[in-house]
Amino acid sequence: MALSIDERRAKVEQYMDLIGNGTAAQIMEMYGPDPVLEDPVGTEPKRGREEVGAFYATFEAMETAAELREFHAAGDSAAFAFDVITKVGESNARISVIEVMHFNDDGLIRHMQAYWSPEVDMTLE
Repeated sequence: MALSIDERRAKVEQYMDLIGNGTAAQIMEMYGPDPVLEDPVGTEPKRGREEVGAFYATFEAMETAAELREFHAAGDSAAFAFDVITKVGESNARISVIEVMHFNDDGLIRHMQAYWSPEVDMTLE
């Protein structure tokens, strides 16, 4: 059964929380059996639970937070704008991202696309 708009917003908010406070395993609980992740779009997609989980595992040791700025939903998808803030020495790296999550019939992420570019969307504070 398709997720309601409120349920999709709750999934996005859960994802935001897990980026800063969760583990790769917890994030992977949000994904379906054969996920695809494009982060950023234009790079080689990560396919399957092992590749996607390994991607998130690289962030576990980092001090990171996520701040949701905007949310939209249509069809089986959610699109949202947010900032990822990561501690880098004495500074913070802020990446402005737009992501699109496509959900399966079980309410799990089947495909996620992250739109951002280090040349344009990343700043040091």
